[in-house]
Amino acid sequence: MPKDDRTKAAGPPANGAAKKGGAGPPAKTRTPARKKAAPKPVFRTGYVALVGRPNTGKSTLLNALIGRKVAIVSDKPQTTRISILGVKTTERGQIVFVDNPGIHKPLHTLNKRMMNFVYSALETADAVCLLIDATEKFGRGDEYVLEILRRVKTPVFLLINKVDAVRKDRVLPVIDRYKDLFPFREIVPISALRGVNLDLLEKLLYEALPESPGLYTEEEITGQSERFLFAEIVREKILKYVTEELPFVTAVYIEAVEKKERLTYIRASIFVEKDNHRKIVIGRSGSRIKQVGIEARQEIAEHIGHKVYLDLQVRVREGWRDSEDVLDLIEGQKG
Repeated sequence: MPKDDRTKAAGPPANGAAKKGGAGPPAKTRTPARKKAAPKPVFRTGYVALVGRPNTGKSTLLNALIGRKVAIVSDKPQTTRISILGVKTTERGQIVFVDNPGIHKPLHTLNKRMMNFVYSALETADAVCLLIDATEKFGRGDEYVLEILRRVKTPVFLLINKVDAVRKDRVLPVIDRYKDLFPFREIVPISALRGVNLDLLEKLLYEALPESPGLYTEEEITGQSERFLFAEIVREKILKYVTEELPFVTAVYIEAVEKKERLTYIRASIFVEKDNHRKIVIGRSGSRIKQVGIEARQEIAEHIGHKVYLDLQVRVREGWRDSEDVLDLIEGQKG
């Protein structure tokens, strides 16, 4: 037989190559595996109650978390009298913060109503943030707050506020004391004024909230009405210039708001309990009420974007803190 001059190919024939004696089966194309879609991030929504003794920085914290002013701020105790909502919406979810009056033992009908706002917020909250002041010593008022919180079934976070005002070695003893007094979910040193650890706080709160769609639109940042905001701005300016008992006996009610094309007219009544209170708020030759009006008008004008005419009248309403009618009137502005 003649010698076969064909040479063998190195290695096996390529896939789909023709076999000896005829064409082979068509080559198979490999379908690339489909990548699994990334899991949709969980959207969490819930109410977070901000509570604590008076002047622990709850309203300052609310404004810092929301990124704009939704609650007035003062160094006077019991500035917040009604629960104020601040809505923070992000890709992770929606937190409805509820700023509450400072926890205290009530003496007047006004104070009892203030504490009712606190109790209601605690009952409906998905999480609670207790704010304490790092610059203040532990006292009976703090024991009273913890006593109230022991009835709460939702997670409670301890926020040690104003850490920017104390040395670091003063914070650790506070943590050691509180962790033995109450089963806090987390203890977070913060500064509401300086923004210290607020990102961490927000992250921890999202983890504690239930999976749920948002309750408000992305544009909504507060649940209070414009009338209520106007009244609070006027009251904030009054608190800036009065001392002693005046902060407790002063209230503001917006009688009328008339909007025109380039001007908003606002008429407001400032309630006090005694004639000498009225004289103090007005000031010598009307100097104090004039300054209050100037500052309040400027802030309101910045808020609404055009000129404001603000008419302020100081009225004596004896015992208004125990008057259900006056309290209904003031609270009714919230909307």
